[in-house]
Amino acid sequence: MTIVQSHLPCPECGSSDALSINDDGSAYCFSCTGYIKQHNNPKGRPTMEVVNNNNSEPIYFADEGQYAALKDRDISLETAKKYGVKVTFDQQGEIYKHIYPYYADNEVIARKTRFAQNKSFAWAGVGNKAGLFGQNLFKDGGKYITITEGECDAMAAYELLGSKWPVVSIKSASTAERDVKDNLEYLESFENVVIAFDSDKAGKEAARRVARLLKPSKAKILTMPEGYKDPNDMLRANLHTGFVRCFWDAKTYTPSGVMNVSENRDKYKNREKRESVPYPWQGLNEKLEGMRQGELITLTGGTGLGKSSVTRELEHWLIKQTSDNVGVIALEEDWRRTIDGILSIEANSKLHIDRIREQFTDEEIDQFFDVLYDGDNRNRVWVHAHHGANDIDSIFSKLRFMIVGCECRWVIVDHLHMLVSTSIEGDERRSIDAIMHRLRTLVEETGAGIILVSHLRRIDGNKGHENGIETGLSHLRGSQSIAQLSDCVLSLERNQQSTDNVEASTTRVRILKSRYTGDVGLATHLLYDNETGRLAEIATDDISNSSDEDVELGFE
Repeated sequence: MTIVQSHLPCPECGSSDALSINDDGSAYCFSCTGYIKQHNNPKGRPTMEVVNNNNSEPIYFADEGQYAALKDRDISLETAKKYGVKVTFDQQGEIYKHIYPYYADNEVIARKTRFAQNKSFAWAGVGNKAGLFGQNLFKDGGKYITITEGECDAMAAYELLGSKWPVVSIKSASTAERDVKDNLEYLESFENVVIAFDSDKAGKEAARRVARLLKPSKAKILTMPEGYKDPNDMLRANLHTGFVRCFWDAKTYTPSGVMNVSENRDKYKNREKRESVPYPWQGLNEKLEGMRQGELITLTGGTGLGKSSVTRELEHWLIKQTSDNVGVIALEEDWRRTIDGILSIEANSKLHIDRIREQFTDEEIDQFFDVLYDGDNRNRVWVHAHHGANDIDSIFSKLRFMIVGCECRWVIVDHLHMLVSTSIEGDERRSIDAIMHRLRTLVEETGAGIILVSHLRRIDGNKGHENGIETGLSHLRGSQSIAQLSDCVLSLERNQQSTDNVEASTTRVRILKSRYTGDVGLATHLLYDNETGRLAEIATDDISNSSDEDVELGFE
């Protein structure tokens, strides 16, 4: 003998009927999924006995109750008779309990009793061998069948649909998967299975679990209108037409990550336009049409080829050209050096060099700060003030905080392989794969633009990157995921060994990947000015045909 009490109010979430009491005194709420180790039985709520007959002998039930309209649930006599549901009355003439028959092979093998006043229930018979409630009424096969979460909901849905379509019920939300699995062949014989479970959290989750058991495109999930929990609620509100509309509007279940294109036409047409921010250099804009939030842009190059100079220019550019918040995570330098780099672009001077910074007064330094960080730009720029080594999860936590908490729409991460060095994994390729997937997920989730600095692998042979060799995606260090998961990959090339000063100071910017435009190849040339630390875009003719004095740098 098992003691069961169910459909009680939940003290945690406030649900009126989702709490189930187990025979050991514990309780579980199917709405908030909360578990209570010891539950105090409320006064006036008697426990009910469930009698399980595990013998093979036939079960004989007393002819208890009578057919009547379920007035407490607004279900007609005709529907109650069809489903074989009887009721008993108390001394005041009010319905005391419902008695629901469960069948197997056209014989009643179990009976579920629902007590109207306290919503508790009791089982008698072999309930685990019984089919779905109402299954005996509808032959195999047909156009539509509807599954509900409870017996009264099944009868209510049957009436709401004009008593024309088959409607059955699982035994409870907690047994939904098992009930459907046990009767899967029967349900699969119908072209469409409409799942009309409760609109609470437990019901929605049970609907998804059940839908996953059915063949693709067969399951359709019915959504109740706002304010109505189940079909019986809609019947009691006399919303026949509304329920029929919900029935025909039921959406075909698709697993997470798969979507129906036709159903998302309006979302496609009304999507928010992604504004492009131009690069500081025209050659890149001609091929890339700017950079956009929601993109992962990887900047790569050999050691000493200008990655830091390019990122400084981009940081300053985003601050000056947009109203977006900007974050910088530079893992190889102190936060003061990060600020030095950005202020230096504004000052056209290398402020990180003490000798040069001391040439400026405090008032002049304040003016640079005022332009970049105060006034309309106040609280727009955030940097990573790290103290020693950080583990990978800590860095990603700070990165997420910059995007979500500080509302940075652009974040520069310098550089990838410092992230790898914080990883506990010994395999560089696997570590990079994991990091790139986390970065990709963050971009997709938040819509922020991330500019990632990465290194190139060393080249075998006589010539390396310092000799200005042409780079390709295969030169990326560590993993193919860098190229696969980036929206754009920019590579820097420079012949540092050239005897020509202009050539030795000129960085070629090559596009290795552009998911947005598909345009790749050499984009522009940037000349480094050693006096100011700035990069200026120059024509290719200036490289081979001009001296240092002939090249016009054109800084604003």
